[in-house]
Amino acid sequence: MTPPKRFALIGAAGYIAPRHMRAIKDTHNELVCALDPYDGMGVIDSYFPQADFFTEPERFDRHLDKLRRMGRQAIDYVSICSPNYLHDAHIRMAVRNHCHAICEKPVVLNGYNLDKLVELEQETDRHIYTILQLRLHPTIKALKERVERDSSDRVYDVDLNYITSRGKWYFYSWKGDLQKSGGVATNIGIHFFDMLGWVFGAFKGLEVEENLPQRARGRLEFERARVRWFLSVDENDLPAQVQELGQRTWRSITIEGEELEFSQGFTELHTESYREVLAGRGFRVAEARPSVEIAQRIRTNQ
Repeated sequence: MTPPKRFALIGAAGYIAPRHMRAIKDTHNELVCALDPYDGMGVIDSYFPQADFFTEPERFDRHLDKLRRMGRQAIDYVSICSPNYLHDAHIRMAVRNHCHAICEKPVVLNGYNLDKLVELEQETDRHIYTILQLRLHPTIKALKERVERDSSDRVYDVDLNYITSRGKWYFYSWKGDLQKSGGVATNIGIHFFDMLGWVFGAFKGLEVEENLPQRARGRLEFERARVRWFLSVDENDLPAQVQELGQRTWRSITIEGEELEFSQGFTELHTESYREVLAGRGFRVAEARPSVEIAQRIRTNQ
């Protein structure tokens, strides 16, 4: 039996971290140590209560180095769930300690940072993966197959709407800081931008119609699609019928006026992403380039 892989996790107290903990557990591997400046870490008890925990990156970095020098105790993968603007630095920390990296999206905020990470992969024998989980959603995979089977060279008209309500805290946190998060288009839109490019081909251009801290909208053009998109964290943007149901999140994708039903099937996508990484089929950092560059252009209005 193959021994379990040894993981470390950066950003253990964040919103997305439990999905990574669950993925590590569900793939029968081990979380050895974790880092977060916030020390209220009761969530880790549900997954890996024996994991070492650090609140200071310097001591965490030293611990990774110590384990590496112990040979068989070395960490295999570092999972990165920290704030967006720190991803690049934390990936470098992982690779410097001879670990593969698995980074939440956006892997970086700017396209030129990707160039250096690709160089880093080429200089070492370590891989940098990113989570592009919508590519693994059964409905999205079926849509891609449908588009590829269509030999008519048709350009589809697509409408994307995603509203996920956030409270006042959002704008006081790093997520409300454009320089740290990349703004709402990056925070909640980048995985949709990746999905659109994956399904509909090469990115051709964009037009930004609105770009505020709480919402953004515009048009995107891909090889096989013209996309009108709207993203918001303001509950007032929810359709009336959604508000009446007491729901705080609404997502809708229509293709040629036909609703694409993909509301189910999200809960296992991080675990499936980890299975792909561990099988050598994970999404490498270079594959994130189109979505990173789209989000960057929206942010800079270029």
